[in-house]
This record gives sequence, C-alpha cells and structure tokens, in this order.
Amino acid sequence: MNVESFAIDGPLLLTPTVHRDQRGSFFESWNARTFAAALGVGEAEAPLFLQDNQSLSRCGVLRGLHYQLPPVPQGKLVRCVVGVVFDVAVDIRRSSPTFGQSVGVHLSAANHRMLWVPPGFAHGFLALSGGAEVLYKVTGLWSQRCERAILWNDPTLAIAWPLEESGLAMPLLAAKDAAASPFAAAEVFP
Repeated sequence: MNVESFAIDGPLLLTPTVHRDQRGSFFESWNARTFAAALGVGEAEAPLFLQDNQSLSRCGVLRGLHYQLPPVPQGKLVRCVVGVVFDVAVDIRRSSPTFGQSVGVHLSAANHRMLWVPPGFAHGFLALSGGAEVLYKVTGLWSQRCERAILWNDPTLAIAWPLEESGLAMPLLAAKDAAASPFAAAEVFP
C-alpha cells in the first residue's frame, strides 16, 4: 500500500497494491495492520470502524460538507467503488495551523485510491460520473444530535470544486446541504 500525506496534517491518501493478470485484478481494500502502519500507530491504537456507509450519486451531485462533533466524532475512510468523485476534507480544528484549509483528490473505481478523513475534518464529494458509488468506513455511529454541515461553496474555504468535469454550472444538492452553515458560523472542533 502506498501512503501519501498532505500539507495538512491528518488526511492520508492510500493507494493499495493492485495485482493484475489475465484473469483481472485483486487488491486488499482493507487491512487493519496496514491501516495502523499508515497512521503510524500500533494496531491497538488504530481507529476502530463501527459503520460502513454506501451512497449512489448521479453525475453532478455534491454531498457535504459533513462532520460530527464530539461526543460522537467520525473519522472516515472513503473509497469510490463505481465511477469517479472529487473528494474533499476540510480542517475544522480551530487550534490547527491549517484551520479552514482543504485537500481534494479524485477517487475512482479505476485508481482504487482511498482518502482517510480523520475526526476534526469536514468531508464532502462531487460525483463526476453517472452512478458514482462511494463506500466509506466510519469510526463513530451516526448521531443526528452531533451531525453538522458547512456550506460547500463558502468563499472563505475557496474549495476548487471541478464542476466543469460534471458538465453542470451548479451541483445538485440535498436541501440540508444547500442550507448548511457558513464556515464562520459553523460549530467546529477546538
């Protein structure tokens, strides 16, 4: 597994080793020992995943920017299993030197890459293909009382969403995402 870090401390881009031959391909999509090593911790200290989520999105659908506050924060290991998405993690740790900064990567069924979005980050993605399916493992069970969202196009965040790749001028949003908090008013991590 290849592990890449970003200028922002926390998120990681994980690319599994894919074994190909005349039959097709094989790769480990999840291994607790490998994940712990990628995080630089022992297996006993690695985050425990408690729930798997899977979404299906039409081209141009934008989901996010979502997160959960303590006492039920969520870390997410995100993988696109069908199609292509542009996946984003935003640092919402007020004490972080990279507070408000983001990372964005293309995840696809073809590149097999996964993005680790640790607690303290908001997460969202834009579907760039029809029928984009995203599978993500989360470290905390869903909690309506802890769930929050930040407006996807907040000018303070200045996320470079590749809308032109979706063919739309504006993304398709859920009502709750369209009405999400601006970054300046959002409840964030200390």
